[in-house]
Amino acid sequence: MATAPHVPIPDGLPPATRWIAMLAVAISIAMSVLVGSVANVALPTIARDLAATPAESIWVVNAYQLAVTVTLLPFASLGDIYGHRRVYCWGLGLYILSSLACALAPNMPLLVAARVVQGFGGAGIMGVNGAIVRFIFPRAQLGRGIGFNGLVVSASSAAGPSVAAAVMAVTSWPWLFLIQVPLGIIALALSLRFLPRTPLAGAPFDPLSALLNAITFGLFITALDGVGRGQSPLMIAAEFLVSVAVGYVFVRRQLGLKAPMLPVDLFANPVFALSSATAVCAHAAQIIAMVSLPFFFQYIGGLSPIEIGVLITPWPAALVIMAPISGRLADRYDTGLLGGFGLAVMATGLVLVLFMPVPIDRWEVAWRLAVCGLGFGCFQTPNNRLLIGSAPPHRAGAGSGILSTSRLLGQTTGSALVALVFGLTHGAGTETIALGTKISIGMAAGFAATAMVLSSLRTGWRRG
Repeated sequence: MATAPHVPIPDGLPPATRWIAMLAVAISIAMSVLVGSVANVALPTIARDLAATPAESIWVVNAYQLAVTVTLLPFASLGDIYGHRRVYCWGLGLYILSSLACALAPNMPLLVAARVVQGFGGAGIMGVNGAIVRFIFPRAQLGRGIGFNGLVVSASSAAGPSVAAAVMAVTSWPWLFLIQVPLGIIALALSLRFLPRTPLAGAPFDPLSALLNAITFGLFITALDGVGRGQSPLMIAAEFLVSVAVGYVFVRRQLGLKAPMLPVDLFANPVFALSSATAVCAHAAQIIAMVSLPFFFQYIGGLSPIEIGVLITPWPAALVIMAPISGRLADRYDTGLLGGFGLAVMATGLVLVLFMPVPIDRWEVAWRLAVCGLGFGCFQTPNNRLLIGSAPPHRAGAGSGILSTSRLLGQTTGSALVALVFGLTHGAGTETIALGTKISIGMAAGFAATAMVLSSLRTGWRRG
């Protein structure tokens, strides 16, 4: 049974079990991150094998993303109410079963349905992941735990396309999902044995808030996706308007709840609010660069997909190196200043990318992207630590849910903006591709600079 709120909670797990618990978390979060990118690589093959059109196959990706986005906050709320460990293990169990269903799906509708369920499982993992890390490590070492967690997320994201390519080279696409089953079973066994029990919020779950949350974020993401796909402006406007209207009702309802699903009470804390806004802007900047640069390298540089993957590697590689270092620094120094410094470095790197020489010189590209990765790595862990740590222990799930939601909103917004820019510049000629890329990288630098300002403002509020 989960621990009651009034029972003292130990400050972290004993050292002997701490890293075993983190291994369970690492396996789970790596799978939930990897599955997003491995499916992208396999889409053409999946469409061919299941006799589906390319437009239909896109839902293999969209179904997972939408399911995660609309259920992250409800699962985070369930974690605060019933225990993060319990929600985490149920989410992981659901993820394992749905992965098996994806591998065995005989047609596209069943595969998409299985991906929706897999998204629910992924939301159960990601929604409380940060909260669990908070209770695995003592507060004085929280930055190390979040740094390690960030390293796993970054490495998994970077390795996704390579892992997918390697699996597809030796076997068929169902194995992309099937290999996750034994890994998930190992993670579940370790989670049941070693993950800590956490305090409860002592408030009931609100189904109406969950419904309003799903409509608000679901329509918002759908409208952004419609911008990128060239959907009817009238339809996009209608989706945005309904999202805003329902979102207003959603927020108003949260104001009267003891433990709101959307933690509007925590946003009254300027540090929490600024950390969330910083995360949205920084992740938007990162995804804009990651989505737009491959077009530039292929059309302007004439590089193959494999060469592009290698050329972009310095960014995630530098991030992987910096994440644990910044985690240790975050335990000792002001996280607002650390994050602001990292984002200043990232913005500088993006400006350098904007003015990189043409024709493309691999070394000139590599060191500029490494600067961006070092800056993002210096920001990410301190920001995550501050966002999760600024929520009270019995509301840790709310902090974790907002952390994941901020990341997804930033990435979705950034991707939609790139699609919009390339749609407005038109054509596939080198001049239009170069123009679209420059505008996109300029936007990314602007987002990074905005995030730098927001991060630095937290120092003043904390001193006040």
